Amino acid sequence: MDETEFWEIIDSTRVAAEGDPEDQADLLVERLVRLDPDAVLDFARHFEARFNRAYRWDLWGAAAVLLGGASDDAFDYFRCWLIGQGREIFEGALHDPDGLAGLLGDFDEEIDGDGEDLGYAADEAYEQLTGVVAPDLGLPPQAAEPEGTPVGFEDDAALAERFPLLWERFGPG
Repeated sequence: MDETEFWEIIDSTRVAAEGDPEDQADLLVERLVRLDPDAVLDFARHFEARFNRAYRWDLWGAAAVLLGGASDDAFDYFRCWLIGQGREIFEGALHDPDGLAGLLGDFDEEIDGDGEDLGYAADEAYEQLTGVVAPDLGLPPQAAEPEGTPVGFEDDAALAERFPLLWERFGPG
């Protein structure tokens, strides 16, 4: 599976789910079980590589603005959700996290920002296809610390300064 096919699967399931990440995860499993196990593992590698690429302080700060704070788990689920938004939004966020203010439509923190189930879709599909747990993907582990300069998540003034567009559109108040 190449990168184009990976993003096509992400996009088609997001559109079919009308943006609901839980529905998208269900559709993703349905789509992946129609592939052979090796293709599912390829999909999982693409997903995991992007998940690790997004382990950055600036994205964590953007997530904190959007979600009104972001624990370790919340940031993990945010990164899964971000991948689920498709290539344009994902790559745009990596290029300029504050630019998410212009890339995102409405953001409902009850639904949006939490793609936990998306992170398990390939594993679930693989297990349905083979009856066994997916093997190690052979990718380097996530870095011990996020890339970049730490962001003070509890400091509203610092977040507003670092992410002025996101803060104006999605910040508290």
